[in-house]
Amino acid sequence: MNKQVQVHGALFLVALIYGANYSIAKEIMPAYVGPFGLIVIRVVSAVLVFGSLSRWVVKEKIQSKNDWVRIILCGLFGITLNQLSFFSGLNLTSPINASLIQTVSPVVVVLLSSYLLKERIQVYRMVGILLAGLGAMMLISGKAGNAQGNILGDILMLVNAACFGAFLVLVKPLMQRYNPITVVSRVFLAGSLGVIPFGLGQVMKPHYATFPASIWGAIAFVIIGMTILAYLLNVWAMKYASPALVGVYIYLQPVFAILIAVSLGKDLFTWQKALYAAIIFGGVYLVSKPKKQPAQV
Repeated sequence: MNKQVQVHGALFLVALIYGANYSIAKEIMPAYVGPFGLIVIRVVSAVLVFGSLSRWVVKEKIQSKNDWVRIILCGLFGITLNQLSFFSGLNLTSPINASLIQTVSPVVVVLLSSYLLKERIQVYRMVGILLAGLGAMMLISGKAGNAQGNILGDILMLVNAACFGAFLVLVKPLMQRYNPITVVSRVFLAGSLGVIPFGLGQVMKPHYATFPASIWGAIAFVIIGMTILAYLLNVWAMKYASPALVGVYIYLQPVFAILIAVSLGKDLFTWQKALYAAIIFGGVYLVSKPKKQPAQV
């Protein structure tokens, strides 16, 4: 299979997992486990799984202090600040506002890539990002354009979007030097030190023996699908894709979230929504379009 097809397939599956998470995770929070408690369950599970794979399968070590500093920054932006700001913001604002504000991430990616990775901003790539963002905003606002969010919640979601964009850029050089499992295991370990103090109390509070099978299935999805599989696919794709391409796939998440809601009978699919989805895919195409090579003479 063509490598480019594999990369798009991995990023597509990640977007699908995150899109499904909006419906699945809400079955858990806050009735069974608090949001910060669920973060701790996710992160600690990932530390155990990725740490075991790193120690017994990959057996690769970080080579320099500079790489450790970058790993700590990735843990701070990609796990600690990202997760805490997301769940705090979502708790205060509406899902519509949260989804709209998250479209800032690819803009952050492009700007930071230009500054840190010295990547030139192509005009067609910027047009693709703006086009995909426009499609996502039209899609989400068309679903519930009158939703109002708390200002603090909106600010926290903006912090979340910026942190995710920074993580995509910071982790790129590490993915070029190390195995994805090596990087992810260290990033989750660094990030766990920041989230455990906030969520430890919520982890200890629930009576887990009373949880129905459906909730255990939802928790399994959050741990295995959303945390372990999604992160592995994402970081693997980063070895072959630009940070801008990885970031722009966030626009597919609201598409999948709405499609899943439709399949559950919670929404209707209209031609307007089909049009907005087509705009999003057009933006993804422009961002992923390879650079033109100079003609041979």
